[in-house]
Amino acid sequence: MSLSCYHCGEPVPAGSNFSVVIDNEKHDMCCLGCEAVAHAIVNGGLENYYRFRDGPAARPDELSDEQQAAFALYDREDVQNSFVRTLDNHHKEASLATEGITCAACVWLIEHQISKTAGVDSVRVNLSNHRASLSWNPEQVDLSKLMALFSVIGFQAFPYQADEQQERLVKEEKKTIRRLIIAGVGMMQAMMFAVMLYAGAFQDMEEQYVMLFRWLSLVVSTPVILYSAQPFFRAAIRDFRSRHLTMDVPVSLAIGVAFAASAWATITNSGEVYFDSVSMFTFFLLFGRYLEMRARHRIGRSGNALNTLIPTSTTRLNEQQEEEVVLTRELAEGDILLVKPGHTVPADGEIIEGQSSLNESALTGEYMPVSKQAGDKVLAGTMNTESPLKIRVEKTGQNARVANIVHLLDRAFSERPKTAEITNRVAHWFVFGVLISTCAVGLYWWQHKPEDAFWIVLSVLVVTCPCALSLATPTALTTSTNALREKGLLVTRGHVVETLAQATRIVFDKTGTLTEGRLVLTETQTLVDDLDADTARKLAAALERSSEHPIARAFDEYRGYYLAEQVTSTPGKGLEGEILGDSYRIGTPEFVTDQSDAIAPPCAEGQWLLLGKENQPIAWFAIGDHIRSDAAQAVQSLQALGLEVDLLSGDQSGAVKAVAEHTGITNVRSGATPEDKLSYIRELQAQGESIIMVGDGVNDVPVLAGADVSIAMSNATDLAKTSADALLMASHLQRIADSIILSRKTRRVIRQNLTWSLAYNLTALPLAAAGIIPPYLAAIGMSASSLIVVMNALRLNKGAPKLQTSQTANQAKQASVTG
Repeated sequence: MSLSCYHCGEPVPAGSNFSVVIDNEKHDMCCLGCEAVAHAIVNGGLENYYRFRDGPAARPDELSDEQQAAFALYDREDVQNSFVRTLDNHHKEASLATEGITCAACVWLIEHQISKTAGVDSVRVNLSNHRASLSWNPEQVDLSKLMALFSVIGFQAFPYQADEQQERLVKEEKKTIRRLIIAGVGMMQAMMFAVMLYAGAFQDMEEQYVMLFRWLSLVVSTPVILYSAQPFFRAAIRDFRSRHLTMDVPVSLAIGVAFAASAWATITNSGEVYFDSVSMFTFFLLFGRYLEMRARHRIGRSGNALNTLIPTSTTRLNEQQEEEVVLTRELAEGDILLVKPGHTVPADGEIIEGQSSLNESALTGEYMPVSKQAGDKVLAGTMNTESPLKIRVEKTGQNARVANIVHLLDRAFSERPKTAEITNRVAHWFVFGVLISTCAVGLYWWQHKPEDAFWIVLSVLVVTCPCALSLATPTALTTSTNALREKGLLVTRGHVVETLAQATRIVFDKTGTLTEGRLVLTETQTLVDDLDADTARKLAAALERSSEHPIARAFDEYRGYYLAEQVTSTPGKGLEGEILGDSYRIGTPEFVTDQSDAIAPPCAEGQWLLLGKENQPIAWFAIGDHIRSDAAQAVQSLQALGLEVDLLSGDQSGAVKAVAEHTGITNVRSGATPEDKLSYIRELQAQGESIIMVGDGVNDVPVLAGADVSIAMSNATDLAKTSADALLMASHLQRIADSIILSRKTRRVIRQNLTWSLAYNLTALPLAAAGIIPPYLAAIGMSASSLIVVMNALRLNKGAPKLQTSQTANQAKQASVTG
């Protein structure tokens, strides 16, 4: 028996699995389009539509059979691999490019409609680059249904691919230029005929010529309305269907009503015509949007640049070590690549042969090439600059670090601070207020001076569109986030820029944060006459060669001179083995001498290791950690910005004091457990402090999560990076101070933009209502206000000025203390 679609009444094809639950009852649908429309109706709280309708609804024509088939492809795993990643909870996250967005109200509409769909965890849309981040439970809803829902509510969503997105941006720009040219030509011609009509009104032009110029004005302005102004009307129709107001509603009303009234006056030979004004403010509106679009494209190109770092093809070595060119997407874990000088590394991996320098500036902001050799890790998107390298592939595609950076950046763009959320809501209600005000103004002038009522209403509709208000915050935040990434600070949470600007105190961990977290041999003292320091280091290196302990890395450069045999490890104490037939030990004094009377040299700062031969001590080694070269300068810069600087470390050695003295930090706490660190942060927050926490280890995870804004170092553990709000990609601490300066500048720009936007709208509305501002000036004013906001935000691309301190680079030389 054939079932009928509950929405449109058409037969449901055999094997169809489209359905919607309405009033707790499952109803079959004939296609993806009907299902998406029904979802939108139900999610909008309009279930009563199905109870009281007179008959089946029309089948949605937004989704053709070809579109439905195309959407169905998005459920295939091989298609999703390029733009979808699986989260830790087995849910999925997709990065989508969206078309049709014109203002913040459009963003609200998408997020409001899609987020109410069962199975959707979150959807965030960035107004600046029109990119959406969508996460959902694949067991509850298919991606194809969500993509179709985008289309049903009036927007187009595509998998975000950098190269394809760049092509769309180019097409969008070309189409906008065509619309702008037609509007410009139509405006000039309409104005030329209008001048004749105005002149003729004073000189009693014959009626036949008046009608001729009116009809000519209608002819030249019609393409302006039907083609150039098409985006306004299309968006307004979408808004009426979704029952949600955006700025396109008053704009479309102004253009459509003015043109319709003028066309009627021409056809009936009655009343006045205003084709020149209609064409003029259509042109200026388009011109303003074109400039805004150019600025938005400029902002979005940095994100695209990250995606385009990965080459489309690369050289792979087969089992016979022969070179073959393959597509990057065909690479698999374990493949051996040959990356020649001047070529880009296509995947994360490990160097197995060769030595060269790699340019990592696109990922870390560090412009000096970094030396790499066998055993070192390399990242996709970095460029080989010197010698050929053989690399074993470890991570490709969406698992590579550059893809993770893009995902984190998208997450930061999609998450909005309180200021942006407030302005989005204000923009939505502002449009509603504009329409109410327009009706009131129109009623007043219709009663007092009906011949001017129409154009005064038109001016009010145009001049008060909240474009600038909608753009004030997102453009500044997006530009600032991109500028911070270029400086080496990858923002991964939307609130970071706002919170950095408000911070009053910054707390540093020690090991791996103020220090490099890399143990080195800082001092050697021999205890027997026939042993020199160099030989002692080589003997110790032979024992440490088989150890994976971080201390063993301190002896790397002395390996290979002696061979240690039968090496055994005693956890927490040390190593024992035979060298040239003699028994040697290295580790704690108790372990080396079987007694506790061996005393480390006094006045030395470091972790002392004892080397013994046949249970007799023969040499002491001091193992320490380098303080970062710019640590002292960074601390001084932060203090100059008015921030209190604290050192909070779990280390109980004298190294904490040494680091504090070297960097100039006076607020120091050592021997702190993770619980102690979090408690300390909470105490400060209870006193009204806004805290920045900088750390790198697993023990820093609780305090990173508890701080107002947290920054993880580039060498931090994966767990610390996940918990942090931002990542310091280049490990230069001075960039934290630069980022705070830029964040404060961003706060000032946002305030300037909001002040300007509100002042403009509050000033323009009464002037337009009073009949002082004609429609074409209203269009110019609205476009100019949006342009001022965007251009002011783009000033942030210049970055933050360098903070001048009295400490020179020579005073920030590396020091060695215990880690």
